[in-house]
Amino acid sequence: MKLITYVEQGKEQIGVLSRTGDFVYPASDAAVSYGSMLELIQNATPQTLRRLAELAEKPGKEVPHAIAKSAVRLLAPIPCPAQDVICLGVNYLAHAEETGFSHSNAPGAERPYPIFFSKRVNRAVADGEPIPAHQNIVDSLDYEAELAVIIGKDAFHVSAEDVPAYIFGYTVLNDVSARNVQTNHQQWYFGKSLDGFTPMGPCIVTADEISFPPALRITATVNGELRQDSLTSLLVTGIAQIVSDLSQGMTLRAGTIISTGTPSGVGLGFHPPKYLKPGDVVVCSIEGIGDLTNTVSE
Repeated sequence: MKLITYVEQGKEQIGVLSRTGDFVYPASDAAVSYGSMLELIQNATPQTLRRLAELAEKPGKEVPHAIAKSAVRLLAPIPCPAQDVICLGVNYLAHAEETGFSHSNAPGAERPYPIFFSKRVNRAVADGEPIPAHQNIVDSLDYEAELAVIIGKDAFHVSAEDVPAYIFGYTVLNDVSARNVQTNHQQWYFGKSLDGFTPMGPCIVTADEISFPPALRITATVNGELRQDSLTSLLVTGIAQIVSDLSQGMTLRAGTIISTGTPSGVGLGFHPPKYLKPGDVVVCSIEGIGDLTNTVSE
């Protein structure tokens, strides 16, 4: 099922999309009363999720408070993550090649350790909301379409084989990046953590809907031009290893967001680079999850 956070009549709520995608069904119509997506992820029982899944299968005329999707405003599925998003660096070989990444873990060499960094998110940007350009400090704004994994229960010392049981679902994340800020500060945190640099959505697709490990087409377009086009099965470090490795030394709390890296085709990889400018429309899409569309503002 596809879970969403939305605003209707000024109130932030959680719900499910109908299987057709035309209607929003409030979670309360499945006798689920959690106030946020994080609360749902942290507390929902299998029975709770089953009721929500059954609700999603109903036609709109059978749901008491069904709302046309066009009548609500979507928010990011987890508008305010409890912690920084954990990210994977250069986790597709083609992206490492296009960026000239130089490291002992470079393409063609054995990569024993994944590259982790974090991304601060005060509030995630929703589908349809703008990406701020921050032109006072940014002259090389870039996009990165990524598959994000949502952890469903606290994970500590988890084996790779057991990882699927800890995954709540998946969403689309655009790891917006200020390349000049990254370069100037010689690290990735600041250049990826400016306000508005984490578009996410449009929904969370629960893990039962997607075969593990996910092998989904992932794309990004800018003003209709296809820039990124790959498969999530091409991750250098797969999801099972990512979650297992991280959990060996720290607890991954329910609701943790892990963004798994971006394929080739980012603005930095073109010659000359194709960075974003105000007015550009970026669409990050993942098969089976949906489209995340954002316009760059001033």
